[in-house]
Amino acid sequence: MSNINIENEFKFNNNDSIVIGCSTGPDSMALLDMLLKIREKYNLLLVCAHVNHNVRKESYEEKEYIEKYCKDNKVIFETMTIENYGDDNFHNEARNIRYNFFEDVVNKYNAKYLMTAHHGDDLIETVLMRIVRGSNLNGYSGFKKIVDLGTYKLVRPLIGFTKEELVKYDEANKVKYYIDSSNLKDKYTRNRYRKVVLPFLKSEEPNVHKKFLRFSENLNLANEFIEKERDKAIKLVMEDGKVNITKFNELDPFIQKEVLYFLMQIYYKDDLILLNDRHIELLESLIKSNKKNMSVNLPNEVIAVKEYDYFYLKKETEELTSYEIEISDIAELPNHHTIKKVNEVVGNSNNICKLSSDEVQLPLIARTRKIGDKIDVKGLNGSKKVKDIFIDSKIEKGNRDMWPIVVDSLDRVVWIPGLKKSKFDKKNEESYDIILKYD
Repeated sequence: MSNINIENEFKFNNNDSIVIGCSTGPDSMALLDMLLKIREKYNLLLVCAHVNHNVRKESYEEKEYIEKYCKDNKVIFETMTIENYGDDNFHNEARNIRYNFFEDVVNKYNAKYLMTAHHGDDLIETVLMRIVRGSNLNGYSGFKKIVDLGTYKLVRPLIGFTKEELVKYDEANKVKYYIDSSNLKDKYTRNRYRKVVLPFLKSEEPNVHKKFLRFSENLNLANEFIEKERDKAIKLVMEDGKVNITKFNELDPFIQKEVLYFLMQIYYKDDLILLNDRHIELLESLIKSNKKNMSVNLPNEVIAVKEYDYFYLKKETEELTSYEIEISDIAELPNHHTIKKVNEVVGNSNNICKLSSDEVQLPLIARTRKIGDKIDVKGLNGSKKVKDIFIDSKIEKGNRDMWPIVVDSLDRVVWIPGLKKSKFDKKNEESYDIILKYD
């Protein structure tokens, strides 16, 4: 089919600004040619965004070709080269870099649309891969023709056509293109679907891509309804960015899974291909576990954490795990709190400590906890492990390492700010010359 009319696939408006994510393959070169043919009619601003993936020797030749092509056709050209890959999943990392670059170009030119040349064969491959791998309705639907990303829209105007139809378009319109040799390698999952499964499906039904498109659209409609119910559930179970497990367990099991997928989307965006049903089962086991504190690792350094009655995801980062700060007038703590020396204070809560310099050895130090720390609790005839105080106070495991422990220079625990006072704390009527306040 050489008479593809892109105006039938998307409603263009005068003065639209469009960034085209463009390799030099037959699909994206066809898309670029189609847009050039209607540029004057709609007075379009066209920007070609090209990524050199730097894994094939031909990639530099292709970059030079598309750059000259854009210059000859008066198309703005933006490019980047990926210098290093650090992820084991090459396709995933390349995709992330590519789309981050595209978004930068969109923002640079204040474009309304980012267009890519994904076609019907791509959709079939994506749907089948998600079904085999395991996902939710959103994943099983593959990808949408138009995605609203807030300040711009991602548009795939060629989703209704096959690769073969786009190649025929190129040949009929004398559009030069390059073939990426990596698309022929069987080591990539998508290529195996492309070479083995798609030919069989097309032999059974030549227009199978249209059937998959209808399937995808129906799933998207169903998913839109489900997401409304999921959003209601999220409002019920989320408290300060964490899931209340008791409330979560009251949800319908299907909606529970949707909530978990939603939480993972925050960290994985469109990269849910990294996840499968096994990860959902891991999260469900974590939530149902009788253990009060535990965690599991997810791909890309994401950690799922259960702490008492709450569950949440976080990105694993290298955090400060120990500190030791002398308390002079004010100590700024890594947990964003402070310990101040004050002259007077109202009240007598656990956020206030009154000490006598005759009984404690100065200077006072705020530090992180140590294994075996004990405190002679005020009013208690004996000592108690700091660890047990954290547990009794239901301090989440992730906060314990940063919680300040105030000791004197003999390393005696004199105060756990906000939680417990020691035998060294003085009553109002007793003699003291040091007042500490925890804010």
